[in-house]
Amino acid sequence: MSTRLSCQRVRGERGSATVELALLVPGLVLMLGLTLAGGRVWFARTTVNEAAQSAARAASLARSVGEAVPAGRQAGLQSLATEGLECRATAVSVDAAAFAVPVGQPATVRSAVTCDLSFADLLLPGAPGAIRLVGRGASALDTYRAR
Repeated sequence: MSTRLSCQRVRGERGSATVELALLVPGLVLMLGLTLAGGRVWFARTTVNEAAQSAARAASLARSVGEAVPAGRQAGLQSLATEGLECRATAVSVDAAAFAVPVGQPATVRSAVTCDLSFADLLLPGAPGAIRLVGRGASALDTYRAR
């Protein structure tokens, strides 16, 4: 009688591993996708902030407003390219109004880097197509340097 019960039990559980696997795999794939998306956002935010700081620093080292803005933009874009961050759209703006402050007074050059980060290659249902990341940087001008 025990042989008959064990055979019936085995036949009744036939295919249950397939059902369990079919229920678990989508959840595991979703968790993997969320982990990848979180890592991508963390990396992108760090890179955008670093690029903004590089842009501000490069602009503050320039001798004039005419040199500061292009130098800051180039440094910001170069920093993004060096890190390998791929953005749908990128913008680097440099505020060099600090060059108008008279010598002897503290002044700060500011920059902003914008990156539209794409999630199109991640297979996450409900994920946005892209998110906009903005990094800001600031660097002091030498107080007693001729402007």
